[in-house]
Amino acid sequence: MLVRVRSGAVLGVSAVPVDVEVEASLGFPGFHLVGLAGGAVQEAKVRVAAAVRNLGVKLPSKRFTVNLAPGDLRKEGTGFDLPIAAGLLAATEELPPEALEGIQLVGELGLSGEVKPVRGVLPLAIEARRAGARGLVVPEPNALEAAVVERLDVLPVRHLGELVAWARGHAPLPPRAPAAPEPPASPLDLADVAGQEAAKRALEVAAAGGHNLLFFGPPGSGKTMLARRLAGILPTLTFEEALEATVVHSVAGLTRHRGLLVERPFRAPHHSISDAGLVGGTSSPRPGEISLAHHGVLFLDELPEFRRHVLEALRQPLEDGEVTIARAGRSVTYPSQLMLVAAMNPCPCGHHGDRTRACRCTAHELLKYRRRISGPLLDRIDLHVDVPPVAPGQLGGAGGGEPSAEVRDRVARARRLQLERVGTRGARCNARLRGAALRRFCAPDDAGRRLLADAVARLGLSARAHDKVLRVARTIADLAGAERVSAEHVAEAIQYRVLDRPT
Repeated sequence: MLVRVRSGAVLGVSAVPVDVEVEASLGFPGFHLVGLAGGAVQEAKVRVAAAVRNLGVKLPSKRFTVNLAPGDLRKEGTGFDLPIAAGLLAATEELPPEALEGIQLVGELGLSGEVKPVRGVLPLAIEARRAGARGLVVPEPNALEAAVVERLDVLPVRHLGELVAWARGHAPLPPRAPAAPEPPASPLDLADVAGQEAAKRALEVAAAGGHNLLFFGPPGSGKTMLARRLAGILPTLTFEEALEATVVHSVAGLTRHRGLLVERPFRAPHHSISDAGLVGGTSSPRPGEISLAHHGVLFLDELPEFRRHVLEALRQPLEDGEVTIARAGRSVTYPSQLMLVAAMNPCPCGHHGDRTRACRCTAHELLKYRRRISGPLLDRIDLHVDVPPVAPGQLGGAGGGEPSAEVRDRVARARRLQLERVGTRGARCNARLRGAALRRFCAPDDAGRRLLADAVARLGLSARAHDKVLRVARTIADLAGAERVSAEHVAEAIQYRVLDRPT
């Protein structure tokens, strides 16, 4: 008897349909799995056989052939366990095959028949709805993320026996309703930061335009404190942004027992991270930290302590907003539209330029330390901001500055202006403006043009840095409610390029 069960495979942040074909025929008894199955899929034979046996079902002595179609697509992961088991039981008439029509299945099986969670259920649910499935059977821990998809019955199961009882009509599988969005946690407040008005202003500008930002200054000046408060002044995620970010987290296996993301991601990896951990990779490509920060913030503290080749791998994703990971015979693309926020000391001892403590570093040590950050990478960071030590009189009391809520309102107004200017099909923020849109919307007045030309000649700014000054100036004008970029806006934007090295 031949039975076909619907499932799917995850490729990057999308999914493709996979037919699990199971045939029970006469011949030498055995269990054969074909269809370009990876190691974890091949091991499904052992898990499925044990789960069916512990269900109390004795399989007949037949030749079982399982084909995962299409055969030229490599299958990875443990999500095919449940559809293989369902097909095996249907092929041996232990459950009616018609009960599985229009249903897609995904899930890992334990030896006892327990259904365990898997990665990438959200893109599988999106593909199931697109393919016209009437329902999707998923492990119970994955039900909340799958329920995000509308017009699709999500049927959670905890044990293979529940699926068999439902297919036989003995017990229902109630569909999981979408979870009500949880209120986001109270973010860290910008009002807690004492002093540092210039750095707070730069943080607001970066948030308003989606610009990359580098804080540099001595230890204890508040660089990390400021960076961790960036998420609290960013606009609320739109549904489309939340769905895109949640899909990436689903592929990484971070959405179990969770629905749609309600807060912008904030990722802060340690400086010992590998390039595969930051950008993505391994033999079976997984999203890295830059993709997990999609539509959010990637914070790199102690920037020079990261290995140079790891930092250099950031250059292309920061420019393109996506990263493509190529492996033998396949490649996957993950999104990486994020805000990069980094912090670093001015020198190895941390006190170069500090008026209160003397620097102990030699000129060679200082030069070597600064050269850990390449010029091309600095070019891709829009704002370079000095964070000096806080004055002693400002320590020990309340921050006394504006709360994050007030700054967020200004940021949100500036973002709305940007969307109205470019339309729904254009760049979502000024940092993403390219080509004709950059020339049209960021062109300064005559005085601003002359000022920028002088700065390019005096500081030796690259063409990329020139364009970044224009984008930052456009954001400053948006915060001021100005229709045209003026010399005043360009002057402030130029101040944020202090680490550019003259030629």
